[in-house]
Amino acid sequence: MGSKNFFVLENPIKYKWLNKGSGGVFNQMTTESLVNNLFNTDYESIPENVKEHAKKSILNWAGVAIGSANHPSVGMVLDLKNDLQSSEQVTILGRSEKADILLATLTNGMTSHIFDFDDTHLDTIHHPSGPVAPVVFALGEWYDLNPIEVLRAFVLGSEVELRISNAIYPAHYDLGWHITSTVGVFGAAVSAGLLLKLNKEQLLQALGIAGTQSSGLREMFGTMTKPFHPGKAAQNGLLAAMLAKKGFTSSNQVLEAKRGFSAVLSPTFNLDRVNENWGKQWELLKNSFKPYACGIVLHPSIDACIQLRNFAEPMNVQEIQLIVNPSVLELTGKKEPRTGLEGKFSIYHSAAVGFLEKAAGQAQYDDEKVMDPNIVAFRSKIKPSINDDINEDKAIAKVILNNGTEHKVTIEHATGSIENPMSRASLIDKFIALTKPIIGDEQGKKVIRKIERFEDVESIEEITALCRG
Repeated sequence: MGSKNFFVLENPIKYKWLNKGSGGVFNQMTTESLVNNLFNTDYESIPENVKEHAKKSILNWAGVAIGSANHPSVGMVLDLKNDLQSSEQVTILGRSEKADILLATLTNGMTSHIFDFDDTHLDTIHHPSGPVAPVVFALGEWYDLNPIEVLRAFVLGSEVELRISNAIYPAHYDLGWHITSTVGVFGAAVSAGLLLKLNKEQLLQALGIAGTQSSGLREMFGTMTKPFHPGKAAQNGLLAAMLAKKGFTSSNQVLEAKRGFSAVLSPTFNLDRVNENWGKQWELLKNSFKPYACGIVLHPSIDACIQLRNFAEPMNVQEIQLIVNPSVLELTGKKEPRTGLEGKFSIYHSAAVGFLEKAAGQAQYDDEKVMDPNIVAFRSKIKPSINDDINEDKAIAKVILNNGTEHKVTIEHATGSIENPMSRASLIDKFIALTKPIIGDEQGKKVIRKIERFEDVESIEEITALCRG
């Protein structure tokens, strides 16, 4: 392999370049090599298990997007449709109205993340479908594209964003960036670029246009702006590809340039990870699906509290002690959540409902539930502590009863993790539970059948028509 350059971040505005160091691993051909790999990967060369996992990802995306279609934040965004006199071009999942291709992409990306019930690449805490699926469905419907082309674009767009995430995680995330948004824009641009038939030079430009729009701050977690992030990444990536097709120019080294994405937005990185083992190792296969409607780091604790309920009734509980990974309290340490969105970032609330209701679906995270006096009172009994040696998908829990009796549970791998995945039946049950109030049971089952046989449907419209509320 050729020589590498490194940098060390000395302060926010000054970089010191070294021949050796600990800052970043540069590969001066990263972006171009990525584009070459994309053009060399046709549908037939994608393994069948990757395609099947992609269809599970699409099904999960569609379910959570339809399920949250009537959230108040969606109404606020769609008010702009009327204000701006947006044309009705493509479907907004779970809604009767359509919107122009850019606004619909924004909305369908946002709805996929509102419930925090979407897919997760556990290695990087990235939610890949949100920025990519809205793009391929919008273009597939608007241009009546072959579903096989759409599925290829989804797989490759998702693969790109996960590989870039690997290259910059955890330093980028720890700095405060919302990686689903900042990196998702690249996956969206790739998917759009492939479907719009960009040539190699145009796709390089699209990645540059996408990269300069990369944003999303973790400060927004617990607010409407967090789900806005993947929607904006989807919209920005699509816009990037559409502009590139018109001849709009940008840098063709967005990932590796001295003042490009990696060097500016991550204090440490390894760009070799973007292209290594391309076609042999598929990051999409590490995409997992959530059984609970909250951040993935909470799932081991919820599993543990559900199991602890087998040993005790709430009135007999003195306290529940939880030992968790440090990221749990960093991300979900809200002791007194006031809204459903805030409850999704509270280990106190999530553990409480897990024990009290043996569930943590969307119903456990509505505003009324978060303010329920019985749940609020029980939250004071939840006592979390951190241990650096505990993996993110592990938790140790102990319930101490009023009479001094103790019961202990250890969760090695949370439900929904790669080691303990949701079954097909559970994934389907989740889809039906989310979509039934919006599109009905029978219509939901038709959507499931068509997504599972994605390659055989005649048009994307066959699916999207069934997804309208």
